[in-house]
Amino acid sequence: MLLRYLAYTLAVIWLIHTLWPEPARAQQSPAPVSQCQAIAEATPAATFVSFAAPQATLAAATDGEVTITYLGHSTFLIETPGGTSIATDYNGWFRTAAPPTVVTMNKAHSTHYTLTPDPAIRHVLHGWGDDGEPADHDLVVGDTYIRNVTTDIRSGFEGMEPNGNSIFIFEVAGLCIGHLGHLHHELDDSHYRQIGRLDILMVPVDGGLTMGAESMSRVASRLRAALILPMHRRGPPINDFLDMFGDDYDKSFAAGPSVKISLRTLPSKPLIYVLQGV
Repeated sequence: MLLRYLAYTLAVIWLIHTLWPEPARAQQSPAPVSQCQAIAEATPAATFVSFAAPQATLAAATDGEVTITYLGHSTFLIETPGGTSIATDYNGWFRTAAPPTVVTMNKAHSTHYTLTPDPAIRHVLHGWGDDGEPADHDLVVGDTYIRNVTTDIRSGFEGMEPNGNSIFIFEVAGLCIGHLGHLHHELDDSHYRQIGRLDILMVPVDGGLTMGAESMSRVASRLRAALILPMHRRGPPINDFLDMFGDDYDKSFAAGPSVKISLRTLPSKPLIYVLQGV
């Protein structure tokens, strides 16, 4: 009788344990997904992938405008519809009315970074690895997804330092915005795959401190952005860069340092737009 009772009790315990619902596990936020890469991969034959986005993506994009202001050298201030502000290649010299939410940096020269940023800046993103590994940024700040693709930079004695520079990519309001940083070499297919589609490209036009105008123009052409914003001009006239592009591109000089742009107002023909101050 006792054995039967014990067997019955164990069976009930086993049944309760088996059928009792497990406690809910904490749900982790899914990793951000790059729409710029996804759209580029979905339309490999597009001439200008900016305008080949699936309708679902266009419908999901906000109507808000992004404001891009040239502050100097390689520093732009990107202001998003959701109130996120980003300063590129931030060196602390070019001040904004309020500290940016995010700053990105590269280390080819001290004009592209600072080791003493304003403590009020919430996110300081180095384009180089601080732990011996390549920089790897993949974060969402407000309404903006920020990631990077590393490239090499020249170092002493004509050598190259692997992964010393980052191309930063900002995905916001349906737009894919890329900043080449202090790019020292032409990109290969793996770089282009990692970058994906770009609508807006910030490109150095110094004519040699980064790369010569011909090499840089090849990179800009391959990236197929609808709006190209020159930066980092030192020495050569801007026309040396503009002359590398034929009639497939419009060229225009802005009356001010800022441009307001949305997915719906991107130029239908690729435009090289020289903001005031460049």
